[in-house]
Amino acid sequence: MKLHDLKPDEGSKRKRTRVGRGIAAGKGKTAGRGHKGQGARSGGGKGPYFEGGQLPLVRRLPFKRGFTNIFGITYQVVNVDMLEVRFDDGAVVNGTTLVKAGLVRDAGEPIKVLGRGELSKKLEVHAHKFTKSAAAKIESAGGSVNRQTLKVTGARATVKRLRKVDLERLYGDTN
Repeated sequence: MKLHDLKPDEGSKRKRTRVGRGIAAGKGKTAGRGHKGQGARSGGGKGPYFEGGQLPLVRRLPFKRGFTNIFGITYQVVNVDMLEVRFDDGAVVNGTTLVKAGLVRDAGEPIKVLGRGELSKKLEVHAHKFTKSAAAKIESAGGSVNRQTLKVTGARATVKRLRKVDLERLYGDTN
């Protein structure tokens, strides 16, 4: 086989449709643009996202242009290695002591303890959530892990549409 013997597969190359070349060509006269209107004009059209005045899909979907879940719970995170540095052996670690130590901003907001680093001190830690590794490190150092219930109020409790019994089971007393 030589270079001049090469040719594309049958049917893989199609001729370009030449529009506006007379009625016999099949795409003559209006050249596939229809009669009058915005789409028939040169430079006409409104971009690929325009939906005739309806709110475009791109703007209807939250993940396209950023989205903040108003019912999401934002946790203040503290790592085990920071507890090691800021607290003495036998200390009680809770929201107020974490604020005093400068590890979290607000004692009333939910707190989550993450497992980065090592812990050698015996601490009594009170928080809303613990990662498995953080809980294991605190308990292996001789400390205790105390999970606080997260109270859900207002819109978040309403949107869940759960029975009061289920809300209390999941989030503690909701009153």
